[in-house]
Amino acid sequence: MPDAGVTPLLVVMISLAVAFDFINGFHDTANAVATVISTRVLRPWVAIAMAAALNFLGAMSGTEVARTVGSGIIGGSVPLVAVTAALIGAIVWNLFTWYFGIPSSSSHALIGSLLGAGIASLGTGSVHWNVLIDKVAVPLLLSPAVGFLFALLLMKLLIRVFGAMSPSRVGPIFRRSQMISAAFMAFSHGSNDAQKTMGIITLGLVSAGILPSFHVPVWVIGLSAAAMGAGTFAGGRRIIHTMGTRLAHLEPIHGFVAETAAATVIQAASRLGFPLSTTHVISSSILGAGAARRLNAVRWEVVRTMAGAWLLTIPVTAALGFVSTLIAHAVFH
Repeated sequence: MPDAGVTPLLVVMISLAVAFDFINGFHDTANAVATVISTRVLRPWVAIAMAAALNFLGAMSGTEVARTVGSGIIGGSVPLVAVTAALIGAIVWNLFTWYFGIPSSSSHALIGSLLGAGIASLGTGSVHWNVLIDKVAVPLLLSPAVGFLFALLLMKLLIRVFGAMSPSRVGPIFRRSQMISAAFMAFSHGSNDAQKTMGIITLGLVSAGILPSFHVPVWVIGLSAAAMGAGTFAGGRRIIHTMGTRLAHLEPIHGFVAETAAATVIQAASRLGFPLSTTHVISSSILGAGAARRLNAVRWEVVRTMAGAWLLTIPVTAALGFVSTLIAHAVFH
C-alpha cells in the first residue's frame, strides 16, 4: 500500500472495509452452502471450506461491480469521513440481521449506507439516480423473480426428464451434481459480493488523494478476496438454518436446481456490473425449486419475514449512513 497520503482515518476506513467484507462472508455463507448442507451432500465444515476457497477465486475474477459501487452511485468528491461512516452503517445492519438469523442483503446494506452518507455530505444532487435505478433498484426488483422462475422451470424440466427413474437412481446423480453446482454458486457469490468492498476501498483511496482516478489496485483485489474467503470460512450457522431448512424441504435435485439457477443469474449480473443481492437470488431460487413440487412445500411465513427485511434494508441503512456521517463530520471537523 502506498505511504504517501496515508492518514489514521484512511487506515480506519480500510480496516472497517475489511471487517465488512469478513462479516459479509460469514453473513452470506448460507448463500453458497445452505442447500448442499441441508441435503446432506457435504458435511458443514467441508462445504464451508469449499465455499471459502471458491469465494476467494470468484473475487479475483473481475471489477465491474466494484466500479459501479465506487464511482457509479455517488458523484463528486466524497469525503473520506463519509466513506468511513457508510461502512459503519452497513456493518451495524449486517450484525443486527445476522444476530436474528435474517437473510438480508449485505450488498444493499452497503449501497444504502453509501447513499445516505453521500447525501449527508454532498446533497441529493450528488446521487447518480439513473445508475441507482438501472443498476440497483431494477435488479433488486427483478432478480428474485428471475431466480424463482429459472429454478421453477429448470426443476419442472428435470422432473420431466428424470420422473420415470426411481429415487434410488436419481439421488446419487444429483448428489454428485450438487457438489458442482454448490462450487459454481460459491464462485459466483465471490465474483459479485467481494467487489463491493473493492469498490468502497478504492473510493476511499481516491477520496484520500492516493489514487488520481478510480481504478482498483491489485492489492485491493487480493485483500478483499482474502477477507471474503476468511469470513466465509468462519461460517454463519443461523442463516444457514433459515435458508437450508426453513424455506422449503430440499432433496439433492432441488439443491442442484436452486444453486445452478442462482449462480447463473449472479454471474450474468457480475459481468454487467450489477451489485446484485446474492441473498435475494439464492432465496428465490430455493423457493422456485420447492414450488415446482407444490406451493405448500414452501414455508411462506418465513418468506414474508425475509421480504420485510429486504424492503427495509436500503431505507434503514441509508438512514444509518446519513446519521453516521453527520456524527463523523461533527467529530472530525
